[in-house]
Amino acid sequence: MSSNKTVVLGAGISGISAAYHLGLKGFDTTIYEKDNDWGGLCGNFTINGFRFDKAVHLSFAKSEYVQELFNKSTEINRHKPEAYNYYRGSWLKHPAQNNLAPLDVEEKVKIISDFIKNDGVEHTITNYESWLRAQYGDYFAENFPMAYTRKYWTVDAAKLSTTWCGARMYQPNIEEVLRGSYTTETPNTYYANEMRYPKYGGYRSFLNSMEEKCTIELNKKAIFIDPEEQYVEFEDGTKEKYDHLVSSLPIPYIIKSLKNVPTEVEVAAEKLFTSSVAIVSLGFNKPDLAEYLWYYIYDEEFLPARCYSPSIKSADNVPDGCSSVQFEIYFSREKALSLEGDDLINHVISKGIAMNLFKEEDIVVKDVRILPYGNVVFYEGMEADRKVVDDYLDTLNIYRVGRFGKWEYLWTDQALLTGRDLEIEKNS
Repeated sequence: MSSNKTVVLGAGISGISAAYHLGLKGFDTTIYEKDNDWGGLCGNFTINGFRFDKAVHLSFAKSEYVQELFNKSTEINRHKPEAYNYYRGSWLKHPAQNNLAPLDVEEKVKIISDFIKNDGVEHTITNYESWLRAQYGDYFAENFPMAYTRKYWTVDAAKLSTTWCGARMYQPNIEEVLRGSYTTETPNTYYANEMRYPKYGGYRSFLNSMEEKCTIELNKKAIFIDPEEQYVEFEDGTKEKYDHLVSSLPIPYIIKSLKNVPTEVEVAAEKLFTSSVAIVSLGFNKPDLAEYLWYYIYDEEFLPARCYSPSIKSADNVPDGCSSVQFEIYFSREKALSLEGDDLINHVISKGIAMNLFKEEDIVVKDVRILPYGNVVFYEGMEADRKVVDDYLDTLNIYRVGRFGKWEYLWTDQALLTGRDLEIEKNS
């Protein structure tokens, strides 16, 4: 065994980043991936010439280092961040709070009146719902972000903490709200000025320059970890010794892979949970059927929370003369998936037809599949439970990277940087 043999679990963006950057420091590193391909949530699948990503869509990395890595990996398409919102038959520019023009007068009056009354009022912030009401007033909060929260986070806003929010929710002033209620000619206030996507090969092509320097073993699902003897056992019966272990796997899964875990750690890990994602992918036999790069859907009777267009991201994602969309439906142990399989596909198609997005005869590819891990859910008290688990894993020298290893709401560039910034001391 090499004196610095490092095992990395998971070949998503953070695992690949960890192996790549440790390799630059002279570590002998191998990644073990349970699937038959690398990429994780940055991966993709192809059906009859239509390529669809696995839930990760566009890059708006601000880190010059990450941008440089991506630029070395692939040619890049650059898009303006022109997202839209679908709300009760109206299409509003994103973010909706300062783009109210398409709404009828009564709704605009309710939203703006609330916003004005809310200005300057001191609020007690105890959870995400109270934060939303403080920022936007009751009517907008209840009908837009609180409705979306149930669809995307799978719980009520009152059950979420606010530690994840950051700059993700734009907070306009009254002048912006008023101007956006009169005209659709409003400036971009999205938290990024540019969205980037590979010209060829889907989102995971951003990882090419790192992946080609990594050793990856596929179809290797870790089922048991022995920190004392320092080995990982895989589902196929093989074992791998290590000097250092780096995991991008969900930390509750790691806890279940260990023996003799203290009860308080097991209890804390069992409380941690994520959403899962059902992705419904549609391919069309006509170009330009997808009007928007991406959009959010607030109506709760339509199950998807948002929709992206692979064909707008890159023409390489579809055969010539075709276009495509992909809808995301979130569920968790707190909110069951109400429709599955063909029933879910048919629901999306019927609602899409009712929204005048496409016609039945346009569809040449339809697919549904489940991604078991979507977003870490920031329920109140999650951070304390996470700390209990983190502190225990630290005692076992199990290093963690990425969204599910760090148990944080990380964008892809942030996940990559957790791999780069990993500090492991070399054995002498």
